[in-house]
Amino acid sequence: MHSAPAPFDELDRKIITALMANARTSFAEIGTAVGLSSTAVKRRVDRLRETGVITGFTATVEPSALGWRTEAYVEVYCEGAAPPRRLAEVVRNHPEITAAMTVTGGADALLHVRARDVEHFEEVLERIRVEPFIRKTISVMVLSHLLPDSPEAGATQPAPAVSPE
Repeated sequence: MHSAPAPFDELDRKIITALMANARTSFAEIGTAVGLSSTAVKRRVDRLRETGVITGFTATVEPSALGWRTEAYVEVYCEGAAPPRRLAEVVRNHPEITAAMTVTGGADALLHVRARDVEHFEEVLERIRVEPFIRKTISVMVLSHLLPDSPEAGATQPAPAVSPE
């Protein structure tokens, strides 16, 4: 694992922005947009991957196309201090959990859950609750996405405004 990404310049930022908007964009198309040859773009992308700036490429899929029509966020409250490593083991056992993080505040963790329907969500919630160190959960069902182009809504991740360091 890389401790800190290597510094990169404005051309690297433009290349990253293009790849975040569409990871299937060809090196030639990116080169035309940023003023480099496709070979130069490839070299930069290879370097950005080797240094850990670019960590991978993914396909974004509409969740409902996979049958996931119900979505919720679940706050998890643990007995005592549950180490993040133990929480990570639990969430890996539930394919319906699409994101999980430890958080500040009252809850110990926040889970993003997708399910086929409410009954499936309830079954997932019961599987989570049987863990011996989980004291309680609080669930919030998603009704609609106010930012439909966000990754949470199943959209391609928007390119962030990248400012120079």
